[in-house]
Amino acid sequence: MTHIAFQKKGAPVEVEADFIVVGSGAGGGAVASGLARGGAKVAVVEAGPWRDPEHYPSSMYGTMRDMFDDWTSLMTFGRALWPVLQGRVVGGTTTINSAIVVRTPADIFQSWEKNYGFGGEALAEKVWAHQDQLEKELYVQETAPDKMGRSNELALITSQKRGVEGHVIRRNVKDCEGSGQCLQGCKKERKQSTNLKMIPEVMERGGMVLSCAPVHKIMLKGNRAVGVTGRFVHPQTKEKGAKFVVRAKHGVVVAASCTHSPALLQRSGIKGRMLGQLFRAHPGSAILGLYDDDINMPFGATQGWSSLEYRNTPGFKLETLNMPLELIAGRISGGGMRLMDRLKNYRRLALWVVACRADSIGTVSNGPFGKPIVKYTMNQTDMAKLRDGAVEVAKHHFAAGAKAVMPGVLGVPYELHEKDLHHLENASLDPRAWTSILTHLFGGCPMGANPDVGLCDERGRVFGYEGLVVADASVMPTNLGVNPQHTIMGLARQRAAELLEDIS
Repeated sequence: MTHIAFQKKGAPVEVEADFIVVGSGAGGGAVASGLARGGAKVAVVEAGPWRDPEHYPSSMYGTMRDMFDDWTSLMTFGRALWPVLQGRVVGGTTTINSAIVVRTPADIFQSWEKNYGFGGEALAEKVWAHQDQLEKELYVQETAPDKMGRSNELALITSQKRGVEGHVIRRNVKDCEGSGQCLQGCKKERKQSTNLKMIPEVMERGGMVLSCAPVHKIMLKGNRAVGVTGRFVHPQTKEKGAKFVVRAKHGVVVAASCTHSPALLQRSGIKGRMLGQLFRAHPGSAILGLYDDDINMPFGATQGWSSLEYRNTPGFKLETLNMPLELIAGRISGGGMRLMDRLKNYRRLALWVVACRADSIGTVSNGPFGKPIVKYTMNQTDMAKLRDGAVEVAKHHFAAGAKAVMPGVLGVPYELHEKDLHHLENASLDPRAWTSILTHLFGGCPMGANPDVGLCDERGRVFGYEGLVVADASVMPTNLGVNPQHTIMGLARQRAAELLEDIS
């Protein structure tokens, strides 16, 4: 087992493998482990550090410092500055997400075939077969009733009472303890993130991992990808370390995320009219509900209930989300004694969210110091969806017995009672008025039938280049309307099967 962590300045680190995988999250972990099972020697090159679960930070502050991408400081440039949340650690975002697993809906493959010339039933069957296997590997199951926690239970019961579709979320966890720590990394090793399952398997099968190793460029020989170069960076001090060169016998697989994959390809001189295009996301907003009885968000699954009632029309999904006190303190407005008084109600708060299946499209480009620039603005149609979803969340709270809700929208009173809901129904559609974030990113290196509609073909191969494949959410040309981890992994396993077939 070979793990090369931060190396101080000195002689360059030079290694060779059959395949290089840039990134170790859902896409990188799944494609790397798939290749390793086929007998290939794989080098996984990860920008973030290696963190064993017992060394995960105990606070959300520490998690943002050590495991999130650049302290969560990446913002969209557009009408509003909205945070873009991603992991930067061995395991990628799978270490700090809620472990939600949703099989790819059939309508996604149909949409890709109709609008982008690839996909359809043939791809669906392949991806679903991989998802069958992944669900066994990752212990995917519904959240156990005794681990739901009050917030999730309340949302589920209320959906049944209202006649709204609602279900217990399936997650990749084994013997969940319901500690509500998913967003901080599961110190109990219950969440089956790629740093626990897939990356160790790569190493056990003769592969290697370079951590604290952001890739600066993909090396090209003519139009063929033959390796990657970069320099180690200390995760805390940001000290520049030794250079590294990793050479690939058969190819380079890019799985660095929807923001970093397009930026890396641009830095490397890759050309394509669709590079950095079709960036999409699930913009989300949360509504707090205040109840008479204790909810106790720190207890229970971080996310245990979801509703896809409105996924297609008008286009949003609803979910519960248990958040730690320090994040709630940032979500509740006010300061000083006012903030302290409001936080006294923390135990009686439930936070439920709307995630918009937005049609708005943005771009990703390589910016100064190698940081990606994301340009993205929600159009008015999508903002109306977000507002409708927020109203629906508020109604769900009131039906569940909330005495008040806190929307967090500029121009809307801080606290609303049920009779005041019209304030939210008529809230501004200006993105700047909303407390929102971008999660579940898509696009930037989209697949398509030809270079006019995609950067990559249906097998993730970059048009015009050899030995260069993309295997993360950046290849998806559309918004899924569901959590993307399972789709990312299913597609990545298919990429591994195709690459192994090519060299056999």
